[in-house]
Amino acid sequence: MNAEPERKFGVVVVGVGRAGSVRMRDLQNPHPSSAFLNLIGFVSRRELGSIDGVPQISLEDALSSQEVEVAYICTESSSHEDYIRQFLNAGKHVLVEYPMTLSSAAARELWELAEQKGKVLHEEHVELLMEEFAFLKKEVVGKDLLKGSLLFTAGPLEEERFGFPAFSGISRLTWLVSLFGELSLVSATLEQRKEDQYMKMTVCLETENKRPLSWIEEKGPGLKRNRYLSFHFKSGSLENVPNVGVNKNIFLKDQNIFVQKLLGQFSEKELAAEKKRILHCLGLAEEIRKHCCPEK
Repeated sequence: MNAEPERKFGVVVVGVGRAGSVRMRDLQNPHPSSAFLNLIGFVSRRELGSIDGVPQISLEDALSSQEVEVAYICTESSSHEDYIRQFLNAGKHVLVEYPMTLSSAAARELWELAEQKGKVLHEEHVELLMEEFAFLKKEVVGKDLLKGSLLFTAGPLEEERFGFPAFSGISRLTWLVSLFGELSLVSATLEQRKEDQYMKMTVCLETENKRPLSWIEEKGPGLKRNRYLSFHFKSGSLENVPNVGVNKNIFLKDQNIFVQKLLGQFSEKELAAEKKRILHCLGLAEEIRKHCCPEK
């Protein structure tokens, strides 16, 4: 990726909230991966005109423009599936913030569509590019897990926009799967007080070696954004992650991965392993939702 680009991929950013704004900043700054990308414009439901000299364009123009070859989907989760489908059908490559969809069946269908169209479909997972995760990965390697737990707390989140907690919190599930391999669901419960904007989801999982892992998402007013973890191994315990430094440019690191995919620098084996992990996590999230909210 250090070579001078022979061509640049025209990019449109859909949604200019927190993630979309960071994406636009990275695209405009002189980074090795940004040299392969050309920011054409952004799409927003708000009338903004332009941001830092980048023009707002309509969704219809973004879909029909031959100049636009790539779409970054940075909207709320509930709209991801529709945008991905529209841009893939228009023959564009897609980078989407996690979760790519709010159902595993839709994710499989969209992946098939991307393969039919010969386009890259990339789901961002910046949590795997964090310093804390790199630390944990080194800590757990070669160790025999006995049991573990991961609790995440934060302020309220609108389920209508961001999906059931197992989907909006899928980065925590991705951590557990990436650290300990594929997991199976034992039980899941959801405690909700909608009038207080409070919810607590408690999930019991099991590794392939039948070791128990618990995952809790707790959200409500006054709860600070925090992650608490505890892993017990035969050789000792790990209680929370020490301060391992600032997470710098994690969205840019994700963009680097995406550009490598555009340039065909990922092996089929690597792509297949990533797809398998993403679909496994989305499948688990759906199973958890069914346990917590059985169809009447």
